[in-house]
Amino acid sequence: MRVVVTGGAGFIGSALVRYLVGVRGWTVVNVDKLTYAANPASLAPIANHPNYHFVHADICDADAMGSVLSNVAPQAVMHLAAESHVDRSITGSAEFIKTNILGTHVLLEASRHYWSDLRGDAKSAFRFLHVSTDEVYGTLPGDGFFVETTPYDPRSPYSASKASSDHLVSAWRETYGLPTLITNCSNNYGPYHFPEKLIPLVLLNALEEKPLPVYGDGRQVRDWLYVDDHVKALTCVLERGKIGETYNVGGRAPMENIAVVEQICDSLDAHRPTSRRRRDLITYVADRPGHDRRYAIDPTKIETELGWRAEQTFASGIAATIEWYLNNDAWWRPLRQGVYSGTRLGLLAAEVAPAAVAVGSEQD
Repeated sequence: MRVVVTGGAGFIGSALVRYLVGVRGWTVVNVDKLTYAANPASLAPIANHPNYHFVHADICDADAMGSVLSNVAPQAVMHLAAESHVDRSITGSAEFIKTNILGTHVLLEASRHYWSDLRGDAKSAFRFLHVSTDEVYGTLPGDGFFVETTPYDPRSPYSASKASSDHLVSAWRETYGLPTLITNCSNNYGPYHFPEKLIPLVLLNALEEKPLPVYGDGRQVRDWLYVDDHVKALTCVLERGKIGETYNVGGRAPMENIAVVEQICDSLDAHRPTSRRRRDLITYVADRPGHDRRYAIDPTKIETELGWRAEQTFASGIAATIEWYLNNDAWWRPLRQGVYSGTRLGLLAAEVAPAAVAVGSEQD
């Protein structure tokens, strides 16, 4: 396979590229703008592989996207490029609207024109896979689960922008016949995760014995998915998914945020003990505006129709994640020192930011 991956220097994108090139042996052209959350160091394991190619470009640049597709002649586009952090969308929504909505429109149009010029088997084999989030569904009442037919109900600028992009992809399928697929995943975690997100942020703050502020009562529920399981699901959908369908991807691991924080604290106490318990670093702070209470994915459709299933439990996945961060400070320390130190994001203008970051729960 020869594919274009957008956002391949981000957390999920880099995991996908490493898998496709290093394990599957595919040819991958990675198109990335290299914003703050992108990190070329995440691609070091395959950076010199002959099947890997990088293009520094913005998906909002129509000429650049058209050139990439015509020059590469891919069999598929896997679209992961996005602004993704809810807190940042609260204080600066414009980039989310531009990248997630307008950028997706540009990429869809470039893909449509490229696909329209294909002939025969090349045209029938082409796929456009759009990678989205469970946050488009809003917040879950009670003990239910998101399924592919759950109505959209986004509650933040980020989730609204992703919901909009999902609808664009569906419309390009219905209107123009572009062979599209959509996935909506639960919260990802694992190695190479930018440290503004819940698990790496808590892990690194706890490792450095810094305070661990938690939003509200910490009882918000998120469904956790190990990133390597996710990229295998994306590959499965691309290879075997039915055109026009949506597949929800989840790890069957819903947990309260406070339980995740406590598990990280206990694991670090066992691996790197200090003079006091790291749970003593936990403190509760004002909740995020519009914070969804509960997410949980039902992945039955992808499991039964396509044969994918998450291999990692949360216990095994978090153990592997912690071990990776303990052994790879050369990757994360420059980010903590020069890109994002842990200050709280997502406060409204009238609010005063506390000294330490408050812990959110977003995926990528």
